[in-house]
Amino acid sequence: MFTGIITDIGTITELEQAGDLRARIRTGYDTGSIDIGASIASDGVCLTVIALGPDWYDVQISAETVSKTNISDWREGSRVNLERALRLGDELGGHIVTGHVDGVAEVRSVEDEGDSTRIAFRAPDALARFIAPKGSVALNGTSLTVNDVSGAEFGVNLIPHTKQATTWGAVAPGDRVNLEIDTLARYVARLAEAG
Repeated sequence: MFTGIITDIGTITELEQAGDLRARIRTGYDTGSIDIGASIASDGVCLTVIALGPDWYDVQISAETVSKTNISDWREGSRVNLERALRLGDELGGHIVTGHVDGVAEVRSVEDEGDSTRIAFRAPDALARFIAPKGSVALNGTSLTVNDVSGAEFGVNLIPHTKQATTWGAVAPGDRVNLEIDTLARYVARLAEAG
């Protein structure tokens, strides 16, 4: 489990396709405190650490995960939002995030509004019904509040801190981002279908 509060920005330093995709991610985390088998959300995708170095860790990514996320867009030098798994007693500053990406949304527009930046997205049609104004979504692992929704399009605002502490400062129209809908929204919709 995660909170959607990004605690590091990693850099993809190696990608190797050998059966599954293997990625090396350079990090500012103290890798001495990371165990083999630990889960780290990388752009919102829960990935398992399989090897460690002084300032990096490796993950192995299945073809299924690559097909459902924006990982196919990763290149050496790509920067990714990182979050370590939630520990008992940690502050839940965002919302409950599983690291199981539901689909990929597309950035439609990026516009500055005062000090903040407004970003409009298009969600996959099958996921649009789970996105509600003032609800939560995780986009590239970042817990964000939805401002408005119109069909499959929705918008969020980013404050300067979010743009500095994450990869969102470099976002551009056409970017593909990992979308995880709010777990509560999923269950509410399921209950409504059953009722």
